[in-house]
Parts: sequence; C-alpha cells; structure tokens
Amino acid sequence: MQFGLFGSAAARRGGPEFDSSEGFRDFIEYNVEAEALGFHSTFVVEHHFTGYGQVSATLNLLTWLGARTRWLRLGTAVIVLPWHNPVLLAEQAATLDLLSGGRLDFGIGKGYRYNEFAGFCVPMEEADARFEECLGVILRAWTAEEPFSHRGRYWQFDEIVVEPPTAQQPHPPIWMGAGGERSIRQVAQKGYNLLLGQYASPDDVAQSIAWYRAGVEASGRRFDPMSVGVTRAFFVTDDAAEKAAAMERRLANRMRQLKLATRPDGTVHGGPDRATGDPGTVNERSAMYGSTDAIARSLEALRAAGAGYVLINGGGSGGGARGRDSLRRFAREVMPLFAEAAPQRVAV
Repeated sequence: MQFGLFGSAAARRGGPEFDSSEGFRDFIEYNVEAEALGFHSTFVVEHHFTGYGQVSATLNLLTWLGARTRWLRLGTAVIVLPWHNPVLLAEQAATLDLLSGGRLDFGIGKGYRYNEFAGFCVPMEEADARFEECLGVILRAWTAEEPFSHRGRYWQFDEIVVEPPTAQQPHPPIWMGAGGERSIRQVAQKGYNLLLGQYASPDDVAQSIAWYRAGVEASGRRFDPMSVGVTRAFFVTDDAAEKAAAMERRLANRMRQLKLATRPDGTVHGGPDRATGDPGTVNERSAMYGSTDAIARSLEALRAAGAGYVLINGGGSGGGARGRDSLRRFAREVMPLFAEAAPQRVAV
C-alpha cells in the first residue's frame, strides 16, 4: 500500500492576540515532515465561508508547500469547478505543476455544501452543467496548440492561448470525487482517477472500487490500485480516554460540516456516506483511531476491499505536538507493515 495525507489547514481571523498564519505554517511543517517520513502525497481541500478557517485558496497553499518539498505529490481534493473561471484556474494549476517539477494531482468535484453555492450565488442545480463546461475548457486550455475560442453557457473566451504549459503531458492527472455507482462508472469511463470519501464503510469502499475497476476494464485499460485514493481519518493513541475525546471532536466536526451542507428544506447534497446514516455509527465505523495494532487491522480490511492507496487525515488528533506524534508513529509502526516496492521518486 501507498500512503498520502488528506486535509486542511486552519487560519482563523487574526487580532492583537492571534496570528492567522500560525495554522497554515503548522500545516506546512507537518507536510514537510510527512515527506521525510515517506508519505507519497498530500491532498488539500477547498472550502469557503465556514467561519472556522478551512483552506480556500488551495493552489496558493500548495505552491508554497511545493517550494518546501522535493518529491511529495501535491493534490487538490477537490477544487470545485462550478465556482471557478476555467481559464484562470488552468493558468494557476499549470503554474503550480511547472514550478513543482510536475507534481500536481488535479482533484476536482462538483461541490456539495449548500452554504458555498449560496454564498457564490450559484444555483446547485447548475453544478453538473458548470462542472462539465469548466472541465472541458481546462483540458482544451492545457492541450491546445493553437489559439481557440469558446462560446459556452457560462463562460466565453476569444482567441486565447493559455500559458504557461503544464510540466506533465498532456496534462496533470485528473482525480474526481465520486460516491454513487453512476458517477463512479463515469469517472472510470473518462479515464480519470477516483477519490473516495472518508466516511464510507469498508464494504462500501469495496463496492465502489469494484464499480470503478469494472468500468476501467470495460474501457480496455488495466486497473491500477494507485488510481483510487481512499481517505481515512486516523489518530494513533494507546489511551482510551484520549481516543474517546478524539472521536467526539471528529463527530462534532462532522455535524458542523453537515450543517453547512444542509439546504433550507433539510436535505443534504452528496453521497450516502455524507448525507445519510446515523452520524455516530458512521463516525465509529470509518475512523482509524486507537493503537497501531487496531489501525493495522483497519488497513487490512481496506486492503481486502481492494484499496492500495490510502490518504490519512489527522484532524482528529487535535493538531500540535499530539498530531505530530501520531503521524510519526503511523509512519514508523504502521506503514512498514504494508510496505511494497515504492515508485521511483524524482527530486526537483
């Protein structure tokens, strides 16, 4: 198995007694150490209008991280295309890919939080159409050899040449978040990589990977386990009270996120792991919290489900020294149990 990171920094509004950059700096140092510990990648979220400082300018943060690291893959999980001008986004992503020596993993999605669509004054009903048009323009911007024009429903461009070119050709790997059978099979059909959420049970993960693999093989391609990123929350601790407190923090965070995603009529947009199910049960079955032996058992279940690439989210640790210790223990006590031949790493 290969392991990467998944998550977000936190930068609350500053004041005379608070440094807003502190959370971002801690996040950068955490990722720099993760590279030294042997992690393959980091995937960073995009969220807006939370009131608690989640990452909003993902590419900016990853550009800074790219300058501090040598081979760590730099992923977005996910950039929500319906909110972005596709040409400006193509330029910014290409700049990151170029400066990092071809380390960008371009993770994209349609969005699910109602408060974000409402804040941008974008109807959620337009998400699918905006997503498809935006992605089409981005791919053309990255691959067109001649100036092109675009006359779409949401964006229009005249005789443009998008610069700079990406380092990876024909473009950075595309990763798409998906949860239902139809959407997962569409990701496979399009030839993109798949990102699975952190709240799905191992059985649901197995079903999702099976759908994706079937779609890949139906298209005449070979299935690569590294083309599916499975996200899991983790916290290494041998203390039962510390584990219980971390589980409570994770549950509170989930409820806060669900509130942001809830429409005025009470419905939540998203897959079954996000929108339905008892929050407490979902929390218990999906988090890898506890001893290294317990976490190894959870990873064995994921490996049996077909997972080969796991992205771990350490937010439940509470950060700081406790989060760093959890990361180090995972790297030194858990990762070697799942070690296989690592891919060639090229320093930049």
